[in-house]
Parts: sequence; structure tokens; C-alpha cells
Amino acid sequence: MERFLEQLNTIPEVAALSQRVEAGGCPAAVTGLQPVHRACVGAAVARATGRPVLFVCGDEREAQTVAADLRTLLGQEPVVLPGREWQLRPGAVGSRAFEQSRLGALYALTGGAAAAVATVDALMARTLPPSLLRRLTTELTMEQRTDPAELARHLTEAGYVRCQQVEGVGQFALRGGILDVYSPLMDQPVRIEFFDDEIDSMGTFDPSTQRRVKNVHEARLLPAAEVLPSAAEGGLTGLAARLKELAEKLEKKHKAEVLVQTLRQDAERLENGAALSGADRYLAAVYDQSATALDYLPPDTLVVLCESGRVEDRVKSTLTQLRQDTELLMEQGLLAGEYAALTLSAEELFRGLEAFPVLMENALPTSRYPLRPRELATVNAKQLSSYGGSLETAVGDMTHYRTSGSAVLVLCGSETRARNLCRMLAERDIPAALDLQGAAMPAPGEIRVSLGALSAGSEWPALKLAVLTEGQLTAAVAGKRRKLRHDSNRQKLQSYTDLSPGDLVVHVHHGVGRFVGIQRMPVDGVEKDYIKIDYAGGDCLYVPVTQLDQVSKYIGGGEDQEKTRLNKLGGTEWAKQKTRAKKAAKDLAKGLIALYAQRQKQPGFAFSPDSTWQREFEEAFDYAETDDQLRCIAEIKADMERPRPMDRLLCGDVGYGKTEVALRAVMKCILDGKQAAILVPTTVLAQQHYATAMSRFRNFPVKIEVLSRFTTAKEQKRILDAVGRGAVDVLIGTHKLLQKNVQFHDLGLLIIDEEQRFGVTHKERLKEMSRQVDVLTLSATPIPRTLNMALSGLRDMSTLEEPPQDRQPVQTYVMEHDWAVVEDAIRRELGRGGQVYYLHNRVESIDLTASRLQKMLGPEVRIVVGHGKMGEKELSAVMQAMVDGEADILVCTTIIETGIDISNVNTLIIEDADKMGLAQLHQIRGRIGRSARRAYAYLTYRRGKVLQETAAKRLAAIREYVEFGSGFKIAMRDLEIRGAGNLLGPEQSGYLMSVGYDLYLKLLEEAVLEERGEEKRIETECAADLTVNAHIPDRYVPSAEQRMDLYRRIAAIRTDEDASDLLDEMLDRYGEAPKSVLALLDVALLRSAAAKAGVSDISQKGSLLRLQLGVFHPQALVAVCGHAKYRQRLTLAAGEIPALTLKLKPGEDVLEAARDLVEDLKLAAEEAAGGTP
Repeated sequence: MERFLEQLNTIPEVAALSQRVEAGGCPAAVTGLQPVHRACVGAAVARATGRPVLFVCGDEREAQTVAADLRTLLGQEPVVLPGREWQLRPGAVGSRAFEQSRLGALYALTGGAAAAVATVDALMARTLPPSLLRRLTTELTMEQRTDPAELARHLTEAGYVRCQQVEGVGQFALRGGILDVYSPLMDQPVRIEFFDDEIDSMGTFDPSTQRRVKNVHEARLLPAAEVLPSAAEGGLTGLAARLKELAEKLEKKHKAEVLVQTLRQDAERLENGAALSGADRYLAAVYDQSATALDYLPPDTLVVLCESGRVEDRVKSTLTQLRQDTELLMEQGLLAGEYAALTLSAEELFRGLEAFPVLMENALPTSRYPLRPRELATVNAKQLSSYGGSLETAVGDMTHYRTSGSAVLVLCGSETRARNLCRMLAERDIPAALDLQGAAMPAPGEIRVSLGALSAGSEWPALKLAVLTEGQLTAAVAGKRRKLRHDSNRQKLQSYTDLSPGDLVVHVHHGVGRFVGIQRMPVDGVEKDYIKIDYAGGDCLYVPVTQLDQVSKYIGGGEDQEKTRLNKLGGTEWAKQKTRAKKAAKDLAKGLIALYAQRQKQPGFAFSPDSTWQREFEEAFDYAETDDQLRCIAEIKADMERPRPMDRLLCGDVGYGKTEVALRAVMKCILDGKQAAILVPTTVLAQQHYATAMSRFRNFPVKIEVLSRFTTAKEQKRILDAVGRGAVDVLIGTHKLLQKNVQFHDLGLLIIDEEQRFGVTHKERLKEMSRQVDVLTLSATPIPRTLNMALSGLRDMSTLEEPPQDRQPVQTYVMEHDWAVVEDAIRRELGRGGQVYYLHNRVESIDLTASRLQKMLGPEVRIVVGHGKMGEKELSAVMQAMVDGEADILVCTTIIETGIDISNVNTLIIEDADKMGLAQLHQIRGRIGRSARRAYAYLTYRRGKVLQETAAKRLAAIREYVEFGSGFKIAMRDLEIRGAGNLLGPEQSGYLMSVGYDLYLKLLEEAVLEERGEEKRIETECAADLTVNAHIPDRYVPSAEQRMDLYRRIAAIRTDEDASDLLDEMLDRYGEAPKSVLALLDVALLRSAAAKAGVSDISQKGSLLRLQLGVFHPQALVAVCGHAKYRQRLTLAAGEIPALTLKLKPGEDVLEAARDLVEDLKLAAEEAAGGTP
């Protein structure tokens, strides 16, 4: 687009602006510019004068649009500086995503970025001085010398939190000579290995598996927060002294007791080196001089105010809002008036801007400008609406421009579209040049098609040039850019990720017990680690850590694990439970296999491969598809093209783009002249799907109808008639679709949304309908991959695990419930025209809460109530009122978690969040933050409530999750288990509860293999208890949880590959492995080899090694006993369980002896089986 900017500079008014900027004749005001022109003119002037440029906008949506336009105009990524989220309340924990992207942006500004976009409130907020940011930014390169302990101190000063294992941004961990750190701006955390004080290797690693992904040669560590108490003058003690000084000064004042107390407590905390919560309150105390983003700009930066009146309004509203916030905090004695200046005042801001050349770009002339302009100019330009893909209007306009001798530049979003457009123009006898490189501008009367996307088209009469853009706004803003995909290794994260004392565990042979902890006990002069498990009746069991694979964390289907009964040791009840669960799994497998076999026999319709129309429909999608979406779409299409009927389940969290995947399948079906039906559980969802489908198919001749409770009888008759004739392509509806009088002309595809919410009778009718039809079922609770594997080949599943990239993070706070904060949050949201969810999870007192809110907020606020005990009609009326914006606040129970998308709801307040699991919170929080606006979630717990241990743990997890985004895996895990319950149905869930999830899966997998007549892959399990020094020393892995995890994974080793893979990982995470750890790996390999040779137990008493035989091969045993090396040493004890005893030679390595013996047994058994004479 360089040529285009050069051409803009030939417009006299624009050229004059460039001269003024150079000659110092600013501020200048330009009128006549619509949003898209502001970016064009600003970029043109910056390009002509060779200066960096900063666009200042009045709100975030505008900032995103400008940033997207600049990306096309300048061909590079502009820096975007978001507004600040202040964390002023002590005791409230908030998420840091916006603060971290601000730090990244500020750093980019110090490096002299060519273009930047900021909202004006982001410029006003005070922040750390540029010199400090530079000082605290650490650049690390290979072979550089630096002391790891010194570096750790430096990171603490820069606002990082030290922890055992790095999972989120702003954390670091130091283990011996290995430092892991996750800095803002990084896609993945980095692991740095030191050899003494020299950096030996560096690489990024995946936080979910802690495995290194790729090597890097340099790393840049930015500070992790904007307010860094330890960077204050005199460090923490200096800051504490200043606070004490202020407290003394205030003591004499009236009404300042609370504040004095707050200041003293905080000073004491600082002296003890503890972290302050809500540290932003002391920003003015930490940094003496006031610094803002303006101090980061190079002095020759050109500043462009987009719509200066709006910018000025935003300044006023920001200041008013902040004044209200700070006054409230001052009244509560949490903030000192001396430190209340968190932003610049309007005068200071505009005075600061006067140091730069400023252009004020407005649409209409006005008499009020924030800065007095020295020059007023008007540029004559028109904004054109985009065609949204309607070719006829585009062709009409182009013909008009061509005949009047104007040049036309058409921007297309992708190469395919550009070629398509040229082809279509050629069909209509309009010559167009395809110029993908943007090599030249079109000549008068010429049409050129190039690549790019602007938010709107524009016409420049002075240049006789029209720039048309085909995308709608969203296509330009979201810009199809792909981010790094992190593979989620979910199957690896077995349910034991974190066993902590007090958790319930399942032992394969003994049942459910309570985990007490790891104990180290000396046995035969060798230290060994054992796991202690308590059972009912005061019994306890010690399991050697080498057999940890027989123990798994008990996971039932719910939050309340307190009610689960422990088993008795040696009782028969566990065996019974196991047998019952096994039988249930078998029945399930039988049923599923019968169903599957029947479907395989049915002939279906094979759809034809993708056509041009299909491709065009897919390209019209406004956002970048995630890799998961592309994979699922491919799987579904492949199924549709086969001659047997499809039966696929598509799982994914709400908002992960299931609807888009489904609509592409619908398009494929319609293109072959068949009809598609979409079945949804509620009327509201039907309306929502209808709206989505209408907007996606608007440029295609597709007829869509909706059947629901809102359809009148007359309408219904008309629709049913049309459906029977084949005049309707897509029918969306609630269970009305299942009535007998609905007859399709030629149904090709049935899509069922949220299948788990349909009753049994509906399901029977569905089965009838779908015998020969392709069926796609959508479900919002993610189904675990492990279950998917167990059922593999029974039901085809596609999963979406990756959230769409351009969803903004939700600003989340965890705090005590405080009506003042609630009121403030609600007013703020209503003030910007949004809506609020207020979650109160008890039906009996929900109306009371609603009336309390009504009283607090006044009669003009419209509040509605929704909960599960209401009838479907009532509930759907309430939801519809929210969708249509007729209600402002929905006070509801957790019913919204399976709910609908309302993009205007951007504030969520949850009462008693400590009673919910992470999974639920994660799913409910996903209900907001669906638009370009910032979303807020307040997770509150009761004031002064003494939390039970589990609730406190849960709250801590929620805080971690909010602050570092690290509990995400647990959340997903919980959700998956709920998903498993949903998929298997209620009667199976009971069995799942009785033996725990992991064991149930194992049983199910065996049952499926058995039913299909395949060999069970289960060998005899072998236990080994040898007097070998085999354990993980504390100094090698200091954290008990991580030791536990490693023990478990070592015990599960089955092959040499597994062993070397795990050894690599330990090397990477903890450094060189000591002898006792290598011995553990050897024991694990011995167990697996012994199991293959039919040995069920290996034990050692003094110098005797005893092998218990699970499988008896008489010939093989005779052969082995006859070996020369075992003469006189090997004895066979026959009995109920035959056993071999080997007498060890003095000083013989027991592991080697055992391994040789097992190897010999295995070879002899193979020979015997081979039938050698």
C-alpha cells in the first residue's frame, strides 16, 4: 500500500499538513475525515515526514479498527497500548493480562515502533518510568555470565513470583542450576540452564507438560507488573519509612484512624518483605516522578487524535470514574489522599501532548478542540459502505467509476477471493488487472485487484480514485492471523496430576482409600519410599513407590467427594463393586457395538466433494479458523462423502466455534440439493441459530425457516407445506421438528445441538428420522480424549479444544462480597450500555437478592430473574428479554452455564464463588467477553467467612487461575469428567462413581476389545520389592507433588523408549539424574520384562531372590533350571502358586541377576511355545 500512501500525499491539503508537521506549525485540525480516512491520512503524513506515529482513540473498539487498518496500510503490526485495570483493593486478586500487554507495548515503544495505537485513558495512566523499565528488562544470551541467585533476586524486584513449577505469566522457578521463567510478551515460558554462572542452554517449554519445545539463543525478560514496590527509592524499607511518616502526619487529623492503621499494617508488611495486595494504591509513593506512556514516545512522534471531541469526552469520563473509585477507597480508609493521583489531569495530558506535532482528525467542523489549532484544513473524501460480498452492487459502482474516468483499487482478503473476483468481472466484460504484490496504482479508468483489508472503502475525488474493500468490518479487524498453537497433552495429564494428603485414591486390588503421604523407611539397610493409604476401620496399606501405577486418584462425577465411602482392607465388597462395574461396562460396549454394526450396514447418501460455492462460503467466514476447527471440518466432510450415514459427535466449549463447523456441513448438504435440519433444546437457542444462519447465508440463495413456540399456527402451516415441497433448505427448530406432521421432501443432514437435553421419547423419534440420514451432534461439555480412545471406533468424535484467538481476556477479580463494589461494577457496565449477569445460586432467596439490587440501583434499572425451577416458557421469555436488550440485569442460578451467547453482557458477578469448582467457574466465565469490549468478572465469597480447608484450597486455586491462568488444566479435567457422565448416561455414571474414573475407563476399554473379539492387551502385572537403593532424593526434586508425579510415571514405564523419554525430561527439568533415580527406572523396566515372562512378583529376602510365577511353563522351567550358571543356586517350589528361588552370589548386583533370570525364562518359554523338539 506504499504507492497508495504516496499518492495520498499528492493531495494539496495532505501535502500541506506534512509541511506543517515538519515546520512546527502544529497543532493542526483536519475535518471531513471518516474513520477509515483518519488512518489513511495519518499514515500518509507519517510516511512523508518519516516519523513514527501514535493514533489516540476515544474507545477500544475504534483503537482495534485503526490498528487493523494500519496493518494493511503500513504492512507491519502496530503496537497497541490497552487501558489500565487498577487493582486498588487490598484482599482482591485480579487477573493481569491487560497489565502484561501494556508492559509489552511500552517496551516496544522504547524500541521506537513505527506505528502505535492507544486509547486516551491508556496514555493518562501513570506507570513505571522508562529508565526503570529499561533497567529491569533483562536480555539473556547464550554463554553470557550471570549468577542464577542474583538473577532470581532481580526477577523478584521486577515483580515476578517465585513458585515450584511455572505455569503462568509472571512466575519463575529456580531448581539448582535451572531457571524457568515466564515473561510477558512470550508465547511460552523459557528454561535457562546454568553451568556454574554461565548460560549453558536455553529453550522454550510447554507449561502443561513442562517439556522443552525448542531451543532459543536469546530471551528478553520484561518486568511483570507496572507498580514495583521494591524498585522504590530505598527499596521496600525506604517505602515503608515513607508510609510510616505519612501515618504520623495523619494521626493528628480527625477521622483518619482507619487510614493510619492501613498505612502502618502495609509498612510492616513491606518491612517483612511480604507482597502487598492492591499495590496500585501506592503508585505515587513508589515512583516520585510522574511517568506515563507519553514519556516513552520518541520526541519526533506524530500524534493523531481520532475525533478529538470523543477523545476529550473519554478523558472527562475516565477522570470522573477514577475520582468516584478513589473517593470510595478514601472513605473506607484504604487509600491516602496524597497518593490518589493515579493519572494525569486533563490539563497535564494536553500540555504533555503539545510537545509533539499533533493532528486532530474529525468528521465535522467543530468549535471545540482540546488543543488550539494553528491551522484548519478540510480534505474532501467519502467513505463507502462495504459490499458484504454482494457482487451486483459492486459491479454497478465499478462501471460508474470507469465511465467517469476514475481509477479503482479493489482490496480482497485472500488470493483465492482476488482471483474469483477477477474471474467474475471478466464474465461481465469488465477488464481488471490482478496485482497481488501491490506493485502499482491503477491508471484512470482502470480496475486493479490487490490484497489487503480496510474497515471500509473510500473515495478520494481529488485523486479521482476509489478504494473498494470487499470484507465487512470484522474481516479486517480480526485479520486472519494465526497464533502459535500449543498442543495440549491432555491424555498425559492423568487424573493424578496433584495428589495431596487427604485425597481419595483407588488401589486396583484394594479399592478406595485415603492418601496420607509419602514415607521414607529403611528396609534391609536401604532407604525406600512408600505411599501410605488409610482404609476403613483404621487399617493402612504401604505401597512401594515402584508400584504406584496401581494407585490412581479417585475421581467420581462431582464436587462432593466427602460422601464417598472408604473400602475395608481384605473385604469382599471392593471385588463386588469391581465386578458390577465390569459387567456394566460390558453391557454398554455390547449395546454400542450392536448399534454401530447396524449403522455400518445401512446405505446412506454420499455427498459430492467441495465445489467453488462451498469454498466461497467458507472464505466468507469473518474470523481466522482455529486449527481444531479446520481439523473437525475436514473430518466431517470426509464422513459426508462416504456412502454410509455419518454419526459424529462434535464437542467443544461454548464459543469455540461449533456453529460455524455445523453450518459448513449444512452448506455442503444444500449444494447437493438436499435439506438440512437443526434441532435445538430451547426457543432462545433456535432464534439465535436462526440469526447466525441468516447472516452467514445472506449472500447465497438459501431459504431458512425457524419452527418454535413463537411461530404462529398459520406460519407453521406455511412452513411445513414449504418443507414438504422442498422449498425450504434449512429448518431450525425445537422439538417441534420431531412432531409426526413434519415431513421433509429430501432430508440429508440432521444437526442436534446439546443432545443431552432431549428426553427419551425424543431420542426414539430421532433414531427413526436418522436411520439413513447423516447426523452431527454438538455438545458443549468437552468429552475427554481418554474416553474417546476407550470408545474408539464406536462413535466418531471430533473435539475443539482451542479457544478462538481474538477473544479478549476477561478481567477477573477474586474478592470478599461487598455491596459497594457490586453497585459500582453494575453501574459502570450499565453506563456503557451493557448488561449484567448476577449469579446467586440458591433458588429460595433469589427473589430477595433481586429486590435488594433493585432497591440499591433504583427503579429505572430493569432486573429479571432466571432459575431452573421455572417453566420452559417463563425462562425462555426471560432469556429473550436479555437477548433483545429489554432487561439490564439477569439474577440467576448456574443455569447460564449451558446458556446462550449474548455479546452485550460483559459483567458477571458471582456470589459464593468458593462453593463452585474451577470447571464451573471456567465455563460460566466463558459466557462473557464475547465482543470487542472489555469484560469483567467478580468472583466473590462471603465477608469474614472462615473457609473450610477444601474451600480455602479451592479459592487458592481460583486465585492462581485468575492471576496466572494456571489452574486451567484442572478446570478442563473437571469439565471432562462431567462430559463423560453426560455421554455415558445416568446409569453408567453410578458405576463410574463406585470405582472411580480411571479404573472405569480401563474396564471399558477391555470390554470393548473383548466384544470386538480382539486380544486383550493386558499382561500379568508384576510387583517388585528389592533391596535396591531406588528413590528420588529431596535435593533432586524438592517439591513433594512433583516427586509423587514422577514416581507415578516411572511406575507406568513399559518400554525402553518410555524410560529414555522420561529420563530426557528429568534431565531437562532437574538436571543430571542421581544413581538412585536411575535404579528406579531399572526396576520399572524389570517389572515390565518380568510381566511379559509371566512372573507376577519379585521379592528379596537377604541373599535370596524369589520369583512368583503367574504363568506356568513346565518345559521352560526345566530348561532354565538346567542352565550351567544356575546349578545349585536355583530351586523350584511347586505349590498353589509356583515360585523360583535364586541364591545370590556375594556382591552380585541383584537387579542384574533378576534381569538375566527373567530374560532366560522368557527365551525358554518362547522356545517351548515354538515346539522345538
